[in-house]
Amino acid sequence: MAKYKLEYIWLDGYEPAANLRGKTQVKDFDAFPTLEQLPMWGFDGSSTRQAEGKSSDCLLKPVASYPDPTKHNGLLVMCEVMMPDGTTPHPSNSRASILDDSGAWFGFEQEYFLYKDGVPLGFPQGGGFPPPQGEYYTGVGYKNVGDIAREIVDTHLELCLEAGINHEGINAEVAKGQWEFQIFGKGSKKAADEVWMARYLMLRLCEAYGVDVNWHCKPLGMEVDWNGSGMHANFSTEYMRTVGGKEYFEALMAAFDKYKNEHIAVYGPDNHMRLTGLHETQSIDKFNYGIANRGASVRVPHSFVNNGYKGYLEDRRPNSQGDPYKIASRILQTIATVPTK
Repeated sequence: MAKYKLEYIWLDGYEPAANLRGKTQVKDFDAFPTLEQLPMWGFDGSSTRQAEGKSSDCLLKPVASYPDPTKHNGLLVMCEVMMPDGTTPHPSNSRASILDDSGAWFGFEQEYFLYKDGVPLGFPQGGGFPPPQGEYYTGVGYKNVGDIAREIVDTHLELCLEAGINHEGINAEVAKGQWEFQIFGKGSKKAADEVWMARYLMLRLCEAYGVDVNWHCKPLGMEVDWNGSGMHANFSTEYMRTVGGKEYFEALMAAFDKYKNEHIAVYGPDNHMRLTGLHETQSIDKFNYGIANRGASVRVPHSFVNNGYKGYLEDRRPNSQGDPYKIASRILQTIATVPTK
């Protein structure tokens, strides 16, 4: 028997955006444990806004696991929060009831800012701003990315890959101190699990650098001309990839327009600060689409049109603080309203 360090990770009850939480227990196993071998565990929900002090017990149900590359015999365990009976999902459990389809593929582009001492990396400590946006996007060199950001994002990439997370790439973003990583998964639950775990690994890694990760979609405010952060959702279903067609595509976009308010409701808090229609995408109260149009609600890749309206589409409205469980589920809900032949 060997001792294994099981780091249980879950989403708390904070609103409008949940925080990640984690705690570790040590268990004996004959070999590296499978998901089915991992026990349910409890926690104090009164300290995470998920229960009252007079009845504070909540349970953690393991739903996905990943080897922890930073620990010997370590395991990262993604959990759903359950009520004390162990079978009823907690009201904050956004994963339990989402639509899932193994034939639906999602690629999430997670943007974020790295902050140190209250300002983005590279911003003057005494106030003010660095040179305007222009050279930071995919930038190289100290003046563009500083001295520790590259080490952080490269290390994060390695950690994700070693954990078995389908991390697909990184780049410096438009604003100074802003970066992006991309996660791809088949099935909404699997894709979202990996986004949350990648977020967790980034937060935990940054502790060693005295750096915070700011997920807010417009951390510098609306009054200044600095880019906000999105989490663009690239999506396709098996039908979109294999059948598609212009008629189906146009019906799909009509459905996305019809349910635009329902989408915005789960696409992340404070999105009105980002979706102004001035810079990064269409205004929050409107819906449009366009071929290779990064100012549209949905960007249609040239490859999609050239392939007979088959492939994937990019919804640019979800923001960096959005819950990928809710985002992917809402996209699938809308797709489900469109008849297929």
